[in-house]
Amino acid sequence: MEETNWTRGGLHFRDVTFAAAFDHFGRAQVSVPDTLSVFARIISTEANSDKPYLVFLQGGPGVEAPRPVTPVGADTWLARALADFQVVMLDQRGTGRSNPIGSTAGAITGLESVGEDASAIAEALACFRADSIVEDAEILRGHLGADTWSLLGQSFGGFTALRYVSEHASSLREVYFTGGLPAIGVDPATVYARTWQGMIGKSEAHYRAFPGDREKMRRLAELAGTGEGLALPGGARATAERVRLLGHFLGTSDGPEKLHYLLDLDPASAAFRHDLAAALPFSGRNPLYAIIHESCWADGAVTNWAARRAMPDEVREDFTLLAGEHAGPESVHEDPELTPFAEVAELVAAQQWPRLYDVAALEAADVRGAAAVYFDDAYVPVEHSLATVEHLSGVKPWVTNEYEHNGLRADGYRVLDRLIGLARG
Repeated sequence: MEETNWTRGGLHFRDVTFAAAFDHFGRAQVSVPDTLSVFARIISTEANSDKPYLVFLQGGPGVEAPRPVTPVGADTWLARALADFQVVMLDQRGTGRSNPIGSTAGAITGLESVGEDASAIAEALACFRADSIVEDAEILRGHLGADTWSLLGQSFGGFTALRYVSEHASSLREVYFTGGLPAIGVDPATVYARTWQGMIGKSEAHYRAFPGDREKMRRLAELAGTGEGLALPGGARATAERVRLLGHFLGTSDGPEKLHYLLDLDPASAAFRHDLAAALPFSGRNPLYAIIHESCWADGAVTNWAARRAMPDEVREDFTLLAGEHAGPESVHEDPELTPFAEVAELVAAQQWPRLYDVAALEAADVRGAAAVYFDDAYVPVEHSLATVEHLSGVKPWVTNEYEHNGLRADGYRVLDRLIGLARG
Protein backbone atom coordinates (compact mmCIF):
# COMPACT_ATOMS: atom_id res chain seq x y z
CA MET A 1 0.00 0.00 0.00
CA GLU A 2 1.29 3.47 -0.90
CA GLU A 3 0.39 6.46 1.24
CA THR A 4 0.79 10.22 0.97
CA ASN A 5 -0.13 12.65 3.75
CA TRP A 6 -1.00 16.31 3.38
CA THR A 7 -2.81 19.09 5.22
CA ARG A 8 -5.13 21.80 3.92
CA GLY A 9 -7.58 24.19 5.56
CA GLY A 10 -7.31 22.56 8.96
CA LEU A 11 -8.00 19.07 7.62
CA HIS A 12 -5.60 16.14 7.35
CA PHE A 13 -5.61 13.95 4.26
CA ARG A 14 -4.15 10.50 3.66
CA ASP A 15 -4.09 9.40 0.02
CA VAL A 16 -3.89 5.62 -0.12
CA THR A 17 -3.34 3.40 -3.16
CA PHE A 18 -3.47 -0.38 -2.94
CA ALA A 19 -3.75 -3.44 -5.18
CA ALA A 20 -6.88 -5.57 -5.37
CA ALA A 21 -7.73 -8.65 -7.39
CA PHE A 22 -9.24 -7.71 -10.74
CA ASP A 23 -11.62 -10.69 -10.53
CA HIS A 24 -12.40 -11.37 -6.88
CA PHE A 25 -14.71 -14.28 -7.66
CA GLY A 26 -13.00 -16.07 -10.55
CA ARG A 27 -16.06 -15.62 -12.77
CA ALA A 28 -14.48 -14.10 -15.87
CA GLN A 29 -14.38 -16.50 -18.81
CA VAL A 30 -11.65 -14.45 -20.53
CA SER A 31 -8.13 -13.49 -19.56
CA VAL A 32 -8.08 -10.48 -17.23
CA PRO A 33 -5.23 -8.91 -15.24
CA ASP A 34 -4.38 -10.35 -11.84
CA THR A 35 -4.79 -7.02 -10.06
CA LEU A 36 -5.86 -3.41 -10.45
CA SER A 37 -5.06 -0.27 -8.48
CA VAL A 38 -7.62 1.22 -6.07
CA PHE A 39 -7.46 4.69 -4.53
CA ALA A 40 -8.98 6.13 -1.37
CA ARG A 41 -8.60 9.46 0.42
CA ILE A 42 -8.98 9.51 4.22
CA ILE A 43 -10.01 12.84 5.76
CA SER A 44 -9.79 13.74 9.44
CA THR A 45 -9.81 16.81 11.64
CA GLU A 46 -6.52 15.97 13.34
CA ALA A 47 -3.27 14.23 12.51
CA ASN A 48 -2.98 10.61 13.68
CA SER A 49 -6.67 10.57 14.52
CA ASP A 50 -8.05 7.64 16.49
CA LYS A 51 -11.66 8.29 15.49
CA PRO A 52 -13.45 5.34 13.86
CA TYR A 53 -13.71 5.19 10.07
CA LEU A 54 -16.79 6.01 7.98
CA VAL A 55 -16.60 4.92 4.34
CA PHE A 56 -18.56 7.10 1.92
CA LEU A 57 -19.95 5.07 -0.97
CA GLN A 58 -20.76 7.37 -3.88
CA GLY A 59 -23.83 7.15 -6.10
CA GLY A 60 -23.60 6.05 -9.71
CA PRO A 61 -22.46 3.49 -10.65
CA GLY A 62 -19.31 4.69 -12.34
CA VAL A 63 -18.68 7.96 -10.47
CA GLU A 64 -15.65 8.66 -8.28
CA ALA A 65 -15.81 9.90 -4.68
CA PRO A 66 -16.23 13.65 -4.08
CA ARG A 67 -13.19 15.90 -3.91
CA PRO A 68 -14.05 18.19 -0.98
CA VAL A 69 -12.73 21.71 -0.80
CA THR A 70 -11.70 23.51 2.36
CA PRO A 71 -13.04 24.90 4.49
CA VAL A 72 -15.78 22.27 4.56
CA GLY A 73 -19.22 23.84 4.55
CA ALA A 74 -20.78 23.79 8.00
CA ASP A 75 -24.11 22.52 6.64
CA THR A 76 -22.68 19.55 4.71
CA TRP A 77 -22.83 15.87 5.53
CA LEU A 78 -19.03 15.83 5.59
CA ALA A 79 -18.94 18.40 8.40
CA ARG A 80 -21.28 16.22 10.46
CA ALA A 81 -19.36 13.05 9.67
CA LEU A 82 -15.99 14.55 10.62
CA ALA A 83 -17.30 15.31 14.09
CA ASP A 84 -17.46 11.57 14.80
CA PHE A 85 -15.34 9.86 12.16
CA GLN A 86 -12.38 9.77 9.89
CA VAL A 87 -14.06 9.77 6.46
CA VAL A 88 -12.85 7.38 3.77
CA MET A 89 -13.59 8.63 0.25
CA LEU A 90 -13.26 5.50 -1.88
CA ASP A 91 -12.92 5.82 -5.64
CA GLN A 92 -14.92 2.81 -6.76
CA ARG A 93 -13.05 0.69 -9.30
CA GLY A 94 -13.25 2.07 -12.81
CA THR A 95 -13.49 5.68 -11.60
CA GLY A 96 -11.27 8.53 -10.44
CA ARG A 97 -7.84 7.15 -9.59
CA SER A 98 -9.02 3.53 -9.33
CA ASN A 99 -8.22 2.08 -12.76
CA PRO A 100 -10.45 4.63 -14.53
CA ILE A 101 -12.31 3.41 -17.60
CA GLY A 102 -13.12 5.76 -20.46
CA SER A 103 -12.41 6.38 -24.13
CA THR A 104 -9.92 8.53 -26.00
CA ALA A 105 -9.69 9.04 -29.75
CA GLY A 106 -12.29 6.35 -30.36
CA ALA A 107 -10.61 3.66 -28.25
CA ILE A 108 -11.62 2.28 -24.85
CA THR A 109 -9.09 3.08 -22.14
CA GLY A 110 -8.48 1.41 -18.80
CA LEU A 111 -8.98 -2.11 -20.15
CA GLU A 112 -6.11 -2.31 -22.67
CA SER A 113 -4.80 -5.51 -21.10
CA VAL A 114 -8.12 -7.23 -21.81
CA GLY A 115 -7.85 -6.51 -25.54
CA GLU A 116 -10.22 -4.97 -28.06
CA ASP A 117 -12.76 -7.78 -28.38
CA ALA A 118 -16.19 -6.54 -27.25
CA SER A 119 -17.15 -9.81 -25.59
CA ALA A 120 -13.92 -9.83 -23.55
CA ILE A 121 -14.52 -6.24 -22.44
CA ALA A 122 -18.11 -7.05 -21.46
CA GLU A 123 -16.82 -10.00 -19.38
CA ALA A 124 -14.27 -7.74 -17.71
CA LEU A 125 -16.90 -5.13 -16.86
CA ALA A 126 -18.73 -7.76 -14.83
CA CYS A 127 -15.89 -7.24 -12.34
CA PHE A 128 -16.92 -3.61 -11.74
CA ARG A 129 -20.17 -4.10 -9.84
CA ALA A 130 -21.04 -3.57 -6.17
CA ASP A 131 -19.83 -7.05 -5.18
CA SER A 132 -16.29 -6.29 -6.36
CA ILE A 133 -16.32 -2.80 -4.82
CA VAL A 134 -17.14 -4.35 -1.45
CA GLU A 135 -14.20 -6.76 -1.69
CA ASP A 136 -11.90 -3.83 -2.54
CA ALA A 137 -13.12 -2.03 0.56
CA GLU A 138 -12.45 -5.09 2.71
CA ILE A 139 -8.83 -5.10 1.53
CA LEU A 140 -8.50 -1.45 2.52
CA ARG A 141 -10.05 -2.12 5.93
CA GLY A 142 -7.42 -4.78 6.53
CA HIS A 143 -4.61 -2.46 5.43
CA LEU A 144 -5.84 0.20 7.88
CA GLY A 145 -6.06 -2.28 10.74
CA ALA A 146 -9.71 -1.51 11.47
CA ASP A 147 -11.63 -4.35 13.12
CA THR A 148 -14.86 -2.69 12.02
CA TRP A 149 -15.91 0.50 10.30
CA SER A 150 -19.11 2.27 9.27
CA LEU A 151 -20.69 3.01 5.89
CA LEU A 152 -22.64 5.89 4.38
CA GLY A 153 -24.17 4.88 1.07
CA GLN A 154 -25.81 7.45 -1.20
CA SER A 155 -28.04 6.06 -4.00
CA PHE A 156 -25.99 3.33 -5.73
CA GLY A 157 -23.64 3.61 -2.78
CA GLY A 158 -26.53 2.31 -0.66
CA PHE A 159 -26.86 -0.67 -2.98
CA THR A 160 -23.17 -1.32 -2.39
CA ALA A 161 -23.65 -0.92 1.37
CA LEU A 162 -26.44 -3.51 1.30
CA ARG A 163 -24.11 -5.95 -0.46
CA TYR A 164 -21.56 -5.22 2.28
CA VAL A 165 -24.08 -6.13 4.99
CA SER A 166 -25.01 -9.27 3.06
CA GLU A 167 -21.39 -10.48 2.75
CA HIS A 168 -19.38 -8.95 5.59
CA ALA A 169 -21.71 -7.86 8.38
CA SER A 170 -19.08 -8.66 11.01
CA SER A 171 -16.86 -5.95 9.49
CA LEU A 172 -19.46 -3.24 10.07
CA ARG A 173 -20.17 -1.04 13.07
CA GLU A 174 -22.93 1.14 11.61
CA VAL A 175 -24.50 1.56 8.18
CA TYR A 176 -26.40 4.57 6.85
CA PHE A 177 -28.45 4.66 3.65
CA THR A 178 -29.67 7.78 1.84
CA GLY A 179 -31.95 7.07 -1.12
CA GLY A 180 -30.18 3.76 -1.53
CA LEU A 181 -32.19 0.70 -0.45
CA PRO A 182 -32.59 -1.41 -3.60
CA ALA A 183 -35.16 -4.00 -4.52
CA ILE A 184 -34.09 -7.58 -3.76
CA GLY A 185 -34.72 -10.40 -6.23
CA VAL A 186 -36.96 -8.28 -8.45
CA ASP A 187 -36.89 -8.06 -12.26
CA PRO A 188 -35.27 -4.68 -13.04
CA ALA A 189 -38.12 -3.97 -15.49
CA THR A 190 -40.54 -4.08 -12.54
CA VAL A 191 -38.52 -1.39 -10.76
CA TYR A 192 -38.33 0.75 -13.90
CA ALA A 193 -42.07 0.43 -14.48
CA ARG A 194 -42.54 2.04 -11.09
CA THR A 195 -40.01 4.81 -11.76
CA TRP A 196 -41.68 5.59 -15.09
CA GLN A 197 -44.95 6.21 -13.23
CA GLY A 198 -43.09 8.46 -10.83
CA MET A 199 -41.61 10.41 -13.71
CA ILE A 200 -45.02 10.85 -15.31
CA GLY A 201 -46.16 12.46 -12.08
CA LYS A 202 -43.09 14.66 -11.82
CA SER A 203 -43.40 15.74 -15.47
CA GLU A 204 -47.01 16.79 -14.98
CA ALA A 205 -46.11 18.61 -11.75
CA HIS A 206 -43.37 20.49 -13.60
CA TYR A 207 -45.73 21.66 -16.32
CA ARG A 208 -48.24 22.83 -13.72
CA ALA A 209 -45.47 24.90 -12.11
CA PHE A 210 -44.09 26.15 -15.45
CA PRO A 211 -47.01 26.00 -17.93
CA GLY A 212 -45.03 27.21 -20.93
CA ASP A 213 -42.40 24.49 -20.60
CA ARG A 214 -44.57 21.75 -22.07
CA GLU A 215 -44.77 23.44 -25.44
CA LYS A 216 -41.05 24.25 -25.33
CA MET A 217 -40.30 20.61 -24.60
CA ARG A 218 -42.59 19.48 -27.40
CA ARG A 219 -40.88 21.77 -29.90
CA LEU A 220 -37.47 20.61 -28.69
CA ALA A 221 -38.44 16.96 -29.14
CA GLU A 222 -39.68 17.70 -32.66
CA LEU A 223 -36.41 19.44 -33.49
CA ALA A 224 -34.40 16.55 -32.05
CA GLY A 225 -36.54 14.06 -33.96
CA THR A 226 -35.49 15.52 -37.32
CA GLY A 227 -32.73 13.76 -39.23
CA GLU A 228 -29.94 12.55 -36.95
CA GLY A 229 -31.01 14.79 -34.10
CA LEU A 230 -29.68 17.98 -32.54
CA ALA A 231 -25.99 18.60 -33.18
CA LEU A 232 -24.10 19.10 -29.91
CA PRO A 233 -20.54 20.30 -29.24
CA GLY A 234 -17.82 17.75 -29.76
CA GLY A 235 -19.66 15.81 -32.45
CA ALA A 236 -22.40 14.43 -30.18
CA ARG A 237 -26.05 14.55 -31.12
CA ALA A 238 -29.35 14.12 -29.36
CA THR A 239 -32.45 12.49 -30.74
CA ALA A 240 -35.83 13.01 -29.10
CA GLU A 241 -35.40 9.93 -26.91
CA ARG A 242 -32.14 11.25 -25.53
CA VAL A 243 -33.56 14.73 -24.99
CA ARG A 244 -36.26 13.08 -22.87
CA LEU A 245 -33.52 12.31 -20.34
CA LEU A 246 -33.63 15.95 -19.24
CA GLY A 247 -36.23 14.66 -16.84
CA HIS A 248 -33.40 13.56 -14.55
CA PHE A 249 -33.45 17.18 -13.32
CA LEU A 250 -36.83 16.47 -11.74
CA GLY A 251 -35.33 13.98 -9.30
CA THR A 252 -33.53 16.71 -7.34
CA SER A 253 -34.80 19.52 -5.17
CA ASP A 254 -33.39 22.31 -7.36
CA GLY A 255 -33.89 20.50 -10.65
CA PRO A 256 -37.21 21.94 -11.85
CA GLU A 257 -35.76 25.46 -11.90
CA LYS A 258 -32.65 24.23 -13.74
CA LEU A 259 -34.79 22.55 -16.38
CA HIS A 260 -36.94 25.66 -16.74
CA TYR A 261 -33.89 27.89 -17.22
CA LEU A 262 -32.48 25.53 -19.83
CA LEU A 263 -35.74 25.51 -21.78
CA ASP A 264 -35.73 29.31 -21.60
CA LEU A 265 -32.77 29.40 -23.99
CA ASP A 266 -33.10 29.47 -27.77
CA PRO A 267 -32.56 25.88 -29.00
CA ALA A 268 -30.63 27.27 -31.96
CA SER A 269 -28.12 29.08 -29.75
CA ALA A 270 -24.66 27.87 -28.88
CA ALA A 271 -25.44 28.44 -25.20
CA PHE A 272 -28.38 26.05 -25.37
CA ARG A 273 -26.44 23.34 -27.22
CA HIS A 274 -23.56 23.50 -24.72
CA ASP A 275 -25.89 23.50 -21.73
CA LEU A 276 -27.93 20.64 -23.17
CA ALA A 277 -24.81 18.55 -23.68
CA ALA A 278 -23.73 19.23 -20.10
CA ALA A 279 -27.19 18.42 -18.74
CA LEU A 280 -27.66 14.99 -20.33
CA PRO A 281 -26.98 12.33 -17.69
CA PHE A 282 -25.16 9.61 -19.65
CA SER A 283 -21.92 10.78 -21.24
CA GLY A 284 -18.29 9.98 -21.87
CA ARG A 285 -17.19 11.65 -18.63
CA ASN A 286 -18.37 8.60 -16.67
CA PRO A 287 -18.99 5.83 -19.21
CA LEU A 288 -19.69 3.10 -16.66
CA TYR A 289 -22.72 5.10 -15.54
CA ALA A 290 -24.26 4.37 -18.95
CA ILE A 291 -22.76 0.98 -19.79
CA ILE A 292 -23.39 -0.96 -16.57
CA HIS A 293 -26.05 1.28 -15.05
CA GLU A 294 -28.93 -1.21 -15.18
CA SER A 295 -26.79 -3.99 -13.70
CA CYS A 296 -27.03 -2.30 -10.30
CA TRP A 297 -30.67 -3.50 -10.17
CA ALA A 298 -29.84 -7.00 -11.44
CA ASP A 299 -30.05 -9.28 -8.41
CA GLY A 300 -29.78 -12.47 -10.45
CA ALA A 301 -31.30 -11.33 -13.75
CA VAL A 302 -30.70 -10.26 -17.34
CA THR A 303 -31.41 -6.53 -17.77
CA ASN A 304 -31.96 -6.44 -21.55
CA TRP A 305 -32.46 -2.65 -21.52
CA ALA A 306 -35.03 -2.99 -18.76
CA ALA A 307 -35.95 0.70 -18.64
CA ARG A 308 -36.80 0.70 -22.31
CA ARG A 309 -38.79 -2.54 -21.98
CA ALA A 310 -40.78 -1.06 -19.11
CA MET A 311 -41.59 2.25 -20.83
CA PRO A 312 -45.39 2.78 -20.79
CA ASP A 313 -47.17 3.43 -24.07
CA GLU A 314 -48.29 6.88 -22.90
CA VAL A 315 -44.65 7.87 -22.40
CA ARG A 316 -43.59 6.35 -25.71
CA GLU A 317 -46.20 8.44 -27.49
CA ASP A 318 -45.62 11.75 -25.66
CA PHE A 319 -42.08 13.18 -25.54
CA THR A 320 -43.12 15.77 -22.98
CA LEU A 321 -43.30 12.93 -20.44
CA LEU A 322 -39.71 12.85 -19.32
CA ALA A 323 -37.25 10.16 -18.27
CA GLY A 324 -35.06 10.00 -15.19
CA GLU A 325 -32.32 7.41 -14.78
CA HIS A 326 -33.65 5.38 -17.69
CA ALA A 327 -30.58 4.33 -19.64
CA GLY A 328 -31.14 3.27 -23.23
CA PRO A 329 -29.06 2.45 -26.28
CA GLU A 330 -29.49 5.97 -27.72
CA SER A 331 -26.94 7.46 -25.32
CA VAL A 332 -24.31 4.96 -26.37
CA HIS A 333 -24.86 5.65 -30.06
CA GLU A 334 -25.23 9.44 -29.94
CA ASP A 335 -22.16 10.40 -27.90
CA PRO A 336 -18.84 9.86 -29.74
CA GLU A 337 -17.12 9.16 -26.41
CA LEU A 338 -19.56 6.34 -25.73
CA THR A 339 -19.80 4.87 -29.23
CA PRO A 340 -16.65 2.74 -28.67
CA PHE A 341 -18.73 0.94 -26.02
CA ALA A 342 -21.77 0.38 -28.28
CA GLU A 343 -21.27 -3.34 -28.93
CA VAL A 344 -20.07 -3.85 -25.36
CA ALA A 345 -23.25 -2.25 -24.00
CA GLU A 346 -25.44 -4.65 -25.98
CA LEU A 347 -23.48 -7.62 -24.61
CA VAL A 348 -23.72 -6.26 -21.07
CA ALA A 349 -27.49 -5.90 -21.50
CA ALA A 350 -27.70 -9.59 -22.49
CA GLN A 351 -25.57 -10.82 -19.59
CA GLN A 352 -26.94 -13.03 -16.81
CA TRP A 353 -25.92 -11.34 -13.57
CA PRO A 354 -25.32 -13.24 -10.34
CA ARG A 355 -27.25 -12.54 -7.17
CA LEU A 356 -26.06 -9.63 -5.07
CA TYR A 357 -27.94 -10.13 -1.81
CA ASP A 358 -28.49 -13.06 0.57
CA VAL A 359 -31.75 -12.45 2.41
CA ALA A 360 -30.93 -14.91 5.19
CA ALA A 361 -27.60 -13.16 5.77
CA LEU A 362 -29.28 -9.75 5.84
CA GLU A 363 -31.81 -10.94 8.39
CA ALA A 364 -29.08 -12.49 10.53
CA ALA A 365 -26.94 -9.32 10.51
CA ASP A 366 -26.99 -7.29 13.71
CA VAL A 367 -25.50 -4.12 12.23
CA ARG A 368 -27.18 -1.01 13.57
CA GLY A 369 -27.99 1.91 11.31
CA ALA A 370 -30.64 4.06 9.72
CA ALA A 371 -32.03 4.74 6.25
CA ALA A 372 -33.43 7.92 4.73
CA VAL A 373 -36.22 6.76 2.43
CA TYR A 374 -37.50 9.59 0.26
CA PHE A 375 -41.21 9.20 -0.32
CA ASP A 376 -41.10 10.88 -3.74
CA ASP A 377 -37.75 9.43 -4.86
CA ALA A 378 -37.60 9.47 -8.67
CA TYR A 379 -34.92 6.78 -8.87
CA VAL A 380 -35.36 4.36 -5.95
CA PRO A 381 -39.05 3.53 -5.40
CA VAL A 382 -40.21 3.90 -1.81
CA GLU A 383 -42.15 0.63 -1.73
CA HIS A 384 -39.08 -1.43 -2.67
CA SER A 385 -36.95 0.41 -0.12
CA LEU A 386 -39.45 -0.30 2.64
CA ALA A 387 -39.66 -3.96 1.66
CA THR A 388 -35.87 -4.24 1.82
CA VAL A 389 -35.46 -2.52 5.19
CA GLU A 390 -37.76 -5.17 6.66
CA HIS A 391 -34.85 -7.60 6.30
CA LEU A 392 -32.53 -5.32 8.34
CA SER A 393 -33.54 -5.56 11.98
CA GLY A 394 -30.89 -3.09 13.15
CA VAL A 395 -31.62 -0.40 10.54
CA LYS A 396 -34.32 2.15 11.36
CA PRO A 397 -36.11 3.79 8.41
CA TRP A 398 -36.84 7.49 8.24
CA VAL A 399 -39.51 7.97 5.56
CA THR A 400 -39.79 11.61 4.54
CA ASN A 401 -41.19 13.80 1.78
CA GLU A 402 -39.01 16.75 2.85
CA TYR A 403 -36.32 15.82 0.34
CA GLU A 404 -35.83 14.50 -3.14
CA HIS A 405 -33.14 11.95 -4.06
CA ASN A 406 -30.39 14.54 -3.45
CA GLY A 407 -31.27 15.10 0.19
CA LEU A 408 -27.72 14.35 1.34
CA ARG A 409 -26.36 17.06 -0.93
CA ALA A 410 -29.18 19.54 -0.33
CA ASP A 411 -29.23 19.40 3.49
CA GLY A 412 -26.47 17.00 4.39
CA TYR A 413 -25.70 17.98 7.97
CA ARG A 414 -29.32 17.59 9.07
CA VAL A 415 -29.91 14.39 7.12
CA LEU A 416 -26.84 12.59 8.46
CA ASP A 417 -27.34 13.94 11.98
CA ARG A 418 -30.90 12.58 11.95
CA LEU A 419 -29.70 9.17 10.78
CA ILE A 420 -26.94 8.98 13.40
CA GLY A 421 -29.44 9.92 16.07
CA LEU A 422 -31.87 7.24 14.91
CA ALA A 423 -29.22 4.54 14.80
CA ARG A 424 -27.89 5.37 18.25
CA GLY A 425 -31.27 5.80 19.88
